[in-house]
Amino acid sequence: MARDYYAILGVARDASEAEIKKAYRKLAVKYHPDKNPNNKEAENKFKEINEAYEVLSDTDKRKKYDQFGENWNRVNEQGPPPGGGPQYQYYNGGQGGEGFHFEGDPNDIFESFFGGSGFSGGRKGRGNAKFKGGDYQSETTISLEEAFHGTTRLLQLNDQKLRIKLKPGTYDGLVIKLAGKGAPGRNGGPAGDLYITIHVMPHELYKREGENLLQTVHTDLFTAVLGGKKELSTLTGKINITIPAGTQNGKLLRIKGKGMPVYDHPDQHGDLLVEIQVDIPEQLTDQQKELFRQLQASFDPSKAFV
Repeated sequence: MARDYYAILGVARDASEAEIKKAYRKLAVKYHPDKNPNNKEAENKFKEINEAYEVLSDTDKRKKYDQFGENWNRVNEQGPPPGGGPQYQYYNGGQGGEGFHFEGDPNDIFESFFGGSGFSGGRKGRGNAKFKGGDYQSETTISLEEAFHGTTRLLQLNDQKLRIKLKPGTYDGLVIKLAGKGAPGRNGGPAGDLYITIHVMPHELYKREGENLLQTVHTDLFTAVLGGKKELSTLTGKINITIPAGTQNGKLLRIKGKGMPVYDHPDQHGDLLVEIQVDIPEQLTDQQKELFRQLQASFDPSKAFV
């Protein structure tokens, strides 16, 4: 069934990368399974949103989609497969798993990439030479929590189910290689490989910067001036932090070891960077305003800042 990825994300066809990312983040938070437990409609919508974003956020994929529509992923560098060639389609995500489904002779995929006459006159001219099968490409999306703790994903490749384990610290753009899980080889040659690109969803609280996590925390004016305690959430639970007296708006507090695990080194963690956002009171009574005026009158700017 044809799908309009632009309509799914609610953006115009000439939308910028920033507009596409903003729309995706808003919808992903709204329809995330954690916020819609046992809601099949929301789950399907979440899959649709991720599928649309994975295409429109990638310059090459978006270009092919704009040109070929729903058949964009059946196009190789030499153009669409000719009539009667192999038809293949990628399926993404969710409880049903990910993978590819092929119709026709899987060996014909070789022809779609290299052409029927690429070696000594085509299929018959190659004799008994052995050729490695083509590589498959797949993608899957996980949450930041899953990237932090590690997770597993189930992929469906034709009638074969593959389970992959993702380590703590998995990062966006990581490519997992499954050797020998690609297209069958020719004339007894080895099978190709399967490459799986991992995407990590944006999070509503944290921004990932390498192994560090950045979190914005709001505090009132009085705590910023006088200092105090603040409770905040981390990916391992709630903690209390101390906001020093005289904290300026935008100040970064570093909480050691509360960031992401280092990939392949789960005993090492980055830091949590807490950006303080000072909230200025907007509605004051006449009495409160007068108190601020008295404070202002007694204030010596030359001694207040160091």
